[in-house]
Amino acid sequence: MLFESFTARKLQLSNRTVMAPMTRSRAVQANTPNALMAEYYGQRASAGLIVTEGVSPSPNGLGYARIPGLFNADQVQGWKLVTDAVHARGGKIVVQLMHTGRVSHAANLPAGAEVIGPMAVACPGEMYTDALGMQPHSRPRVMTEKDIAATVAEFARSATLAIEAGFDGIELHAANGYLIEQFLNPNVNQRSDAYGDGITGRNRFALELVRAVSSAIGAERVGIRLSPYGVFNGTGAFPEVDAQYLALVTELSALGLLYLHVLDHSAMGAPPVPAELKALLRATFKGPFILAGGFDRASAESALAANQADLIAFGRPFLANPDLVDRMGANASLNAPDMATFYTPDAKGYTDYPTLAS
Repeated sequence: MLFESFTARKLQLSNRTVMAPMTRSRAVQANTPNALMAEYYGQRASAGLIVTEGVSPSPNGLGYARIPGLFNADQVQGWKLVTDAVHARGGKIVVQLMHTGRVSHAANLPAGAEVIGPMAVACPGEMYTDALGMQPHSRPRVMTEKDIAATVAEFARSATLAIEAGFDGIELHAANGYLIEQFLNPNVNQRSDAYGDGITGRNRFALELVRAVSSAIGAERVGIRLSPYGVFNGTGAFPEVDAQYLALVTELSALGLLYLHVLDHSAMGAPPVPAELKALLRATFKGPFILAGGFDRASAESALAANQADLIAFGRPFLANPDLVDRMGANASLNAPDMATFYTPDAKGYTDYPTLAS
């Protein structure tokens, strides 16, 4: 089943593999995509669907060094290089909109931008900056309701620019402890206003974003990624986690989104998302369903055969194997990823992995 075509709403996919979003930090000039990035994504166009690395809809969301943005004309032109390269090889690609929120350091932000989040509490741990090396995360300014409305508008504008840049759709990154999950998770969000008081309040920001971008470009072009039980960036499980995510997905399902993308980080040492919750989310969302987290060909085929998902996302295997689909189809061995080059600024460990044909 993995190599069969699939129709996701109006999107015709050549197979059921998804290239998962992975930060690569190659937008070296003004957070703008470039020809090197176009080559990288073009090399991987045999995926049924590519989801880009996290892309900020706002200067405030550029929390990591050299991550790309999508909020100005130069960035639109840069992304056109990428979408043209993928489409020229018959691929499909959506952009993942990721606002880092409090997972940020001021040294990584452009002039005039600021670190913001639902609470004025710094994310635990440190992050890399090109200017200062490793640094503790900066303390965020608490977002007011005016700030929240402005951020929603930034996402909607960025979604519009994504279509202008040639993307087939967008994915909202509501996982891994970034801004959307910062509102979803009560270990981070302890607001007492309409954006933090109980399940309904914590879900409000995510739903407002989804509705805004859906209004801007059409719900059939909008996917969303969730990671219940994730622990990255100071999140972690909480007593109402199952009830909250089921309530959220019930409302998302009614909107007719492009897909729901559920990430289980247990392959990287996080607690697993319970199989029962995955099954409930699958049953609740009436649309294309993607599972991600430590899959290989055999486990992907097994999940598809059991109707646990419609599509399976692969991360690091796609990073190190631009021809992953061909390699899995031939049961060929895979290149091992070079972790030392994951976030470096040049072509090494990025576009130089060998293919079967090379």
